[in-house]
Amino acid sequence: MNQATTSRWSSRLAFALAATGSAVGLGNIWKFPYITGENGGGAFVLVYLGCIALIGVPVMICEVLVGRQARRSPVNAYRHLADQNSASPHWAWAGGMALTAGVLVLSFYSVVAGWAVAYLVRAVSGAFAGQDAQAIGRMFADLTGSPWHLLGWTLGVFAVSALIVGSGVNRGIERSVRWMMPFMFVLLVGMVIYGGLFADMEGAMRFMFVADFSRLTTDGALIALGHAFFTLSLGAGIMMMYGAYLHDEISIGKAVVMVAIADTVVALLAGMAIFPIVFSHGLEAGGGPGLVFQTLPLAFGQMAAGGVLGTAFFALLVIAAIASTISILEAVVVFAHERLDWTRTRAVFVCTAAVAVLSLLTVVSFNIGQTWTLFSKNPFELIDYLASNILLPLGGIAVAIFAGWVLKPEDAARALGTSVASTPFRVWHGTARWLAPALIGLVFLNAIGVL
Repeated sequence: MNQATTSRWSSRLAFALAATGSAVGLGNIWKFPYITGENGGGAFVLVYLGCIALIGVPVMICEVLVGRQARRSPVNAYRHLADQNSASPHWAWAGGMALTAGVLVLSFYSVVAGWAVAYLVRAVSGAFAGQDAQAIGRMFADLTGSPWHLLGWTLGVFAVSALIVGSGVNRGIERSVRWMMPFMFVLLVGMVIYGGLFADMEGAMRFMFVADFSRLTTDGALIALGHAFFTLSLGAGIMMMYGAYLHDEISIGKAVVMVAIADTVVALLAGMAIFPIVFSHGLEAGGGPGLVFQTLPLAFGQMAAGGVLGTAFFALLVIAAIASTISILEAVVVFAHERLDWTRTRAVFVCTAAVAVLSLLTVVSFNIGQTWTLFSKNPFELIDYLASNILLPLGGIAVAIFAGWVLKPEDAARALGTSVASTPFRVWHGTARWLAPALIGLVFLNAIGVL
């Protein structure tokens, strides 16, 4: 079965909320602050913003354009449009690569989302209060050290995601993001206000927005480019799938810019929420992945309103995580529905179960499988490396080349509501053809250790 989907977002706002929810995810609230801390602050942020504008937005336009033109899941979108444009049917492999990347990301992303749920419960119960660094460290070790506890939290994330996706595009995904995203934004703004009133907001603003390029290495600049690409959920077919639900009369360019702005604002607000707390307690801004799950709980435990603030923060993290997991799962479910002619309910159940089984590799990587290595990486590290460093960049290069070289320029211009001769189209088309593949290629070569 390879028929165009009939589902549609009810409005541009619905698309923007869903796409922003996917883009924000754990990447902006968990990853952006700590990689900013590791790479010198303001200069990194400035390069990151430039990369969002120069590469992130044009490649996202490519994905949404391909999705809306085909009205199919990534594999069938490439196959359908390649056939329409007399191109090789092997382009379907690019869709398969994107779908594989999404499955791998979902398999470990759901485990990290499970950490967030577990920490939300701990924050509500006041578990951080009065704890020192050793106690907080033991808390994280106890969580990740038990495969059964970790699996339980992970399955909870899968259950919620499956329930939302199983309810359909409008009654499930759209309805959930309409309350999740505004609520997440309110929580985030509340934390920023707290930081401005009671924590070291001045130090945070100086760290984030005063650019000292002597602290930024070439590797740091490539990390900024890679994160600009990763944070917009590019390369995994997610935006292609969400684009398939976008009405023809809605401007792709305006919708994508809206998502990019919202995603960037959330990333900056996340830094403005986290760094004042970190600095006011004398903690390390470049604390790595443990910044959220070890450094911040230590700060929450030392604060007068730490219980409330910790609860708000981990609620924020859970909402962001769920918004991302449902977007990845949706692309996998639609592919199963198209290929096997399954009902949505059956596709959701089977796909969720399959990815949940795959997530066991990440679950055991922190406990009984720590010593299981291949190429000097445990299962989680290997899956993360394969998805984030290889498949996602290659997926981004593929969609840029496909949109720039395979789609007929006049068809692309018409779909974007402009003309081939217009300056905005020529800039986008040139970026898709040349600049985006070249720069994403640099990210890829850096990620695999060639540069």
